[in-house]
Amino acid sequence: MAQDLDYDVLIVGGGINGCGIARDAAGRGLRVGLAEMNDLASATSSASTKLFHGGLRYLEYFEVRLVREALIERETLLRAMPHISWPMRFVLPYHKDMRFESATPTSKLLSFIMPWMKGRRPAWLIRLGLFMYDNLGGRKILPATSTVDLRSGSEGAPLDDRFEKAYEYSDCWVEDSRLVVLNARDAQARGADIMVQTKVTGAQRNADHWVVTLEDQSTGTAREVRAKMIVNAAGPWVGDVLNGTLGLNSREGVRLVRGSHIVVPKLYDHDKCYFFQGEDGRIIFAIPYEGDFTLIGTTDADHSDPSEKPTCTPEEQDYLVAFASNYFKKPVTRDEIVWTYSGVRPLYNDGAENPSAMTRDYTLKLDETAAPLLNIFGGKITTYRKLAESALSKIETQFEGLSGDWTAGIAMPGGDFAVDGVDALIAELTRDYPFLNPRWAKRLVRAYGTEARDILGNATSKEDLGEDFGADLTAAELTWLKANEFARTGADVLWRRSKLGLRLSDEQAARVDEAMRA
Repeated sequence: MAQDLDYDVLIVGGGINGCGIARDAAGRGLRVGLAEMNDLASATSSASTKLFHGGLRYLEYFEVRLVREALIERETLLRAMPHISWPMRFVLPYHKDMRFESATPTSKLLSFIMPWMKGRRPAWLIRLGLFMYDNLGGRKILPATSTVDLRSGSEGAPLDDRFEKAYEYSDCWVEDSRLVVLNARDAQARGADIMVQTKVTGAQRNADHWVVTLEDQSTGTAREVRAKMIVNAAGPWVGDVLNGTLGLNSREGVRLVRGSHIVVPKLYDHDKCYFFQGEDGRIIFAIPYEGDFTLIGTTDADHSDPSEKPTCTPEEQDYLVAFASNYFKKPVTRDEIVWTYSGVRPLYNDGAENPSAMTRDYTLKLDETAAPLLNIFGGKITTYRKLAESALSKIETQFEGLSGDWTAGIAMPGGDFAVDGVDALIAELTRDYPFLNPRWAKRLVRAYGTEARDILGNATSKEDLGEDFGADLTAAELTWLKANEFARTGADVLWRRSKLGLRLSDEQAARVDEAMRA
């Protein structure tokens, strides 16, 4: 039967988990197919808070293993993709009214031991958490926590005068949707078949293989493929695929939690992020974004239907601007919002009543009652590579002679340069292509790394790159994205391969879409 199969592993879902597993499996010599019904990273994986972080607040839920794994991964990932990920410092202002969410185990424990605290987060506890954060992951690149005097430092300038002290710690930024695409590209380079706009519409399970129906969403054409096993990495749709498309009955499932973000014009001049704690126990981030903006998020709200597109509701917008305004001297207002986005986190349903209290850890369930099926529940972007390794360890008994873990330290496409080499790369690019302005050169390096030269080719002027669609997005770049990054529409380019949608008019965006579909 093996010689009659199209794939050893067919992966359903082109988010970060699916593409990470595809890359790992293809690198071990397996025949891999990946089917994504829309664009890569079209749902949850392009709607994160864009951070490689350990999850400081998860320590309050005693999720020490998850935090430790994520902290170790930050630096592993940073080395592999220095173009799309970089260190950032986070400023955590302190005041005595900060409170826990009542559902956290730490809050319950302290309320029992120290009832006079009435749910407040004491400074010593925050410092203890940051000490653990500094030391759990064997930090080598990122600097340690320090204390900041907000009365004299630039970090305090945009904040309300009642904030006098802050803690500053390290985490990392990541371009989330580009991370997904780079994993897919590397998987393809290692032999995987990456199929976008391809929906799994049905599957027949046999004793030793699956017969799967794939439908091209552009043409409506259907075809059948055979695979030894299926990996269900459909994110918010994992339950629908399991119980609907695959026709299996399972009590395992996810709880869908919507996280919404707002983007406003830049609120401050320095390049650090803020970690704000609310009097309701929740937290939000305020992060420098795309040079001219500030990203604020996120919320936690139940989302019942994965087919319903998540949107940042007026109530969530009000919540985020009020939360941020409680910290900034100049209040943030609704009419400043230039863009909002929302994603649905498919958290493993562990029975927690409060969405914020649900585990962010991943759970893998292998069903071997007939042809094997691996279902992926939960997970977070920082630990996607470890999740992929765990998935391969689950299925390795299905394949003789499978090689071991290999992805740690292996550069992503365009990431084959030093962690601190971005400035040098930008300087080299502007030297060799004098027509590039600084913003353009930085954008190309931050998106494509060493592959920026592949887009620019032998150009000696901007005109050599073809039509300029706005914001220095040229026909040469669109052609490259079509050929190399699975992009098919204007939205694929403007909101997932980049965030140039923030800078283009509706007319310019329509022209990009027309060019992509030509």
